[in-house]
Amino acid sequence: MVAYVMIHNLKEIYEGQARQERYETSKALFQCKMSEGSPVGAHVIKMMGYIQTLEKLGFPLNDEFAIDVIMQSLPDSSNQFVLNFNMNEINKTLPQLLGMLRTAESKKKKNGSKSVLMVRVAKRKRKKVAKSKGIGKTKPKGKNALKPIGGISKDGK
Repeated sequence: MVAYVMIHNLKEIYEGQARQERYETSKALFQCKMSEGSPVGAHVIKMMGYIQTLEKLGFPLNDEFAIDVIMQSLPDSSNQFVLNFNMNEINKTLPQLLGMLRTAESKKKKNGSKSVLMVRVAKRKRKKVAKSKGIGKTKPKGKNALKPIGGISKDGK
């Protein structure tokens, strides 16, 4: 066989496997979500591995898109970092982003997480009371109304 024909045949054989690997890798990359409290370094390195695998398979991601995918995978506690990063239009490489995230994580641990607990008072349902015909419905008015007992003395007590 001629070298060209051999390469063409090998490409046909392994192209299906590469397509399946690309699908699995991209699926793992886009479904990756960092859990709250886990280290950011391991998470970002894992995602960078997926990005490099896609690049080796012939489907490189733009650096800006790769950073967007990583930022979207961060937990809600990192929203302030993401907001600052996007507002300042910071152009960084993936290793530089990893360094920034590690720095932010260490500062967060030093300061302690100041979480706010929001409490909402539940509304109570009133029980429906059977209506009676006029018994106990009237309220005393005028002279028969209850008046406050005691009062305010001049001493202020």
